[in-house]
Amino acid sequence: MNNLSDKTILITGAARRLGRSFALACARAGADIILHHGHSHTEADSLRDEIASRGRRAWVLASDFSNPEGISQLIEQANELSPLYGLVNSASIFESSSVHETTLDEWNRHLAINLTAPFLLSQAFARLIPASAASSRIRGRIVNILDWRALRPGADHFPYTITKSALAAMTKSMAIAFAPNITVNGLALGAILPPADNPSGGERIIEAVPAKRWSEAGEAEETLLFLLSGPAYITGEIIHLDGGRHLI
Repeated sequence: MNNLSDKTILITGAARRLGRSFALACARAGADIILHHGHSHTEADSLRDEIASRGRRAWVLASDFSNPEGISQLIEQANELSPLYGLVNSASIFESSSVHETTLDEWNRHLAINLTAPFLLSQAFARLIPASAASSRIRGRIVNILDWRALRPGADHFPYTITKSALAAMTKSMAIAFAPNITVNGLALGAILPPADNPSGGERIIEAVPAKRWSEAGEAEETLLFLLSGPAYITGEIIHLDGGRHLI
């Protein structure tokens, strides 16, 4: 469990915040990491060097997910660097527009980054690891990073919530389509990191969390590692790491 020795994982949005934590956790578990970023060149290069200093290999690939052209080629580029075992669709944008305020540009931007990119990347990943009816050996894993709102959508953060809800449905559909050689699971997060645009608003956020706290450091990392290295008989599952927020 939690052993990814000599396996290569592509993590999107890996240069900052949770993506960075995921990359470091996978490296500590023995994986080599391909770090995708959109515009965070300096942070991605620094993270690559940090992973290398810990004895694992790391590469940096840039791709702007707001433009779907070329997204599929990211998988080919990554696989040429090192044969892929895992794909973590972590990159996303999170904006607070209501349904009344959401513009078409905001809607399309959320669709492109939060839904279209994971679709194209997962599709291309599956082409590298075609299903074989003669073998049930797991040869690849996909983890989609979701949100508790995906299964309990409300009126706030409208385009973000809708795209994450669609990604949850896509997780289950692809789990069937990519079996038996690829597992596809989701990790639905709650109060993990304070919002970058309002780090002091934490107390208000956790008022509605039954656990009455933020996630502890490492809990998201441990859950991701479980989905990447745990029982291969788990697929199409969405694990909520939200302190029970999705229950109320």
